[in-house]
Amino acid sequence: MSSLTRRDFIKSSVAAGAGLALAAPFLRAQGANDDIRVAVVGVGGQGGGHMNYFSRCQGARLVAICDADKSHLERRAREFEERNEGVKLKTYVDVRDLLEDKEIDAITSATPNHWHSLVTIWACQAGKDVYIEKPVSHNVWEGRKMVEAARKYSRIVQTGTQRRSSEAYIGAYDYINEGHIGAIKWVRGFCYKPRFSGNGIVNGTNGPNPLPETIDYNLWCGPADMEPLRREELHYKWHWVWNTGCGDLGNQGIHEMDESRWALGDPKLAPRVISIGGRFGVHDAGETANTQIVYLDYKPAPLIFEVRGLPRKKGDRSMDNYRGTRIGVVVQCESGYFAAGEGGGWIYDADGNRLQQFIGSGGNHHQNFIDAVRSRKVEELHADIEKGHLSSALCHMGNTSYRLGKTMGPDEIKSAISDYPELAASFDSMLQHLEANEIDLEAEPITLGPTLTMDPEKEVYVGEHSGLANMYLKRNYREPFVVPENV
Repeated sequence: MSSLTRRDFIKSSVAAGAGLALAAPFLRAQGANDDIRVAVVGVGGQGGGHMNYFSRCQGARLVAICDADKSHLERRAREFEERNEGVKLKTYVDVRDLLEDKEIDAITSATPNHWHSLVTIWACQAGKDVYIEKPVSHNVWEGRKMVEAARKYSRIVQTGTQRRSSEAYIGAYDYINEGHIGAIKWVRGFCYKPRFSGNGIVNGTNGPNPLPETIDYNLWCGPADMEPLRREELHYKWHWVWNTGCGDLGNQGIHEMDESRWALGDPKLAPRVISIGGRFGVHDAGETANTQIVYLDYKPAPLIFEVRGLPRKKGDRSMDNYRGTRIGVVVQCESGYFAAGEGGGWIYDADGNRLQQFIGSGGNHHQNFIDAVRSRKVEELHADIEKGHLSSALCHMGNTSYRLGKTMGPDEIKSAISDYPELAASFDSMLQHLEANEIDLEAEPITLGPTLTMDPEKEVYVGEHSGLANMYLKRNYREPFVVPENV
C-alpha cells in the first residue's frame, strides 16, 4: 500500500471511520471477553514500554505492531513471541496498511514528534481510538487539528501525560483548591535532566551518513523534511533537531508543563510568552536549547518553566534542584507551597515545614484509556487530547520565542525583563548555573526571545512579532504526509 496517496487513504478511511464510530458502543457491550484489540505504532524505545503496558491492561489484547525500521519491528515481534508462548503479532512497516486492518480497535503511538498529529488524525478517520505520546504535536496548529479529528469522529484520544492519573497530584491540587495554603502566586516547572553525554549529545558529521539498511527513510520522515542524515545516530537524537523534535522542553518537559498548567486550573494558552536560553557547553550538532527559561504570563499567577541539561557544576554528575525538586513542579501559594516530582511530593507551610504528603505515580493511566474506549465516555479520560494539545502548545510557544530571539549580554537581558520579577529571579539562577559550568558567555552568548502575544481563543499570535511567530504555528508538509486542513 506504500503507493497509496493521502487523498486516497482519507477518502476510504473516512467512510470506514464514521461507520465504526457508530458501531463501537455496541461492539464494546458484548461482554468481558470482548478485548480491545490494540496495535502499537513505533516500537523502538518508548513503544516497547507501550507493548508491555497494554499487554497487562485488563480487557485489552496486543495484536499488532508497526515501525518504519524493520530491525525494531522484528526484534519486538520476536521478544513478544518468546514471552507469550509462541503468540505472534501482526507486523506492519507502513502505518496506512495497519489502519486498514478492521481487526484493530485502537492504536498507541510512540513515533517521533513529527508523526504524532498525522497518525492520530488518520487513526480517527479510520475509526480507531488513540493513545498518543507526548508532546501530542510538533506545532500548535497540528494539536488543534487532532482535537477536531477526535471530536468529529467520536474517538477516544488519550495523551501520554501519565501524572494526570497520579493520586498525588490529584490530591495535592484538591488540597490547594480548597484554600488550605491560600491563593496561588506562581507555578514553576522544572526539567533538570542530564543531557551532557550519551543520548543528550548529537554527534554531527559533514555527511550525509548512510542510513540503516533496515529503515524506510521516506516513511520515517513522513510529514517532516526528508533531509540527509548529518548526525551519527538516526534514532532518539531527533529530539534535539527542530525538523523532528522540540528539545527537552517538549520531550521530558511537557510532563511538568502539563502539571503546571493543571495547577492553574487548566487555562487556555497563555496571553504572552518570553523565552531565554541557549545550547551551552556541548559543542555538538544539536539545535534545540539545553538551558532555557520560558515565562508564560498567566494572570494573576504566572507559569515559569526551566530546562537544564548541564550538571550543577562542571565536572560533576549531579543536577541542580529547586526546593528539592529536579524534575517536577513547585506551586507557590500565599501561605505555603507544594513541591513534587514523579512519585508525588509535600505541602509545606511558609516556613518550610512539612504539612502533608501526597504519593502516587499515575500507574493506571493506560488502563484509564482502555476503560474509556470501552465506555465511549470522553469525560472519563484523565488526559483527553485537548488537555494534551494545550500543554504541548505552551512548549511550542516557548520554543517559538526562543527561535525568534537575539543574543545579548546578561545586563541587557536583565534590563529587558525587569518588569517580570519571577523571570528575573530565574535568570539570575541561570547565570549562576552557567558560571558553575564555566560557560564563556562571550563565546556562547545567551539568546533573549521577544515577548509574543497570543490570542488564546484563535490560537494565533497577534501584535508585534506576530508575522514571524505565526510562521511557526504550522510547518510545510511533504506529500502524501500532509496534516489536513479539514480533518
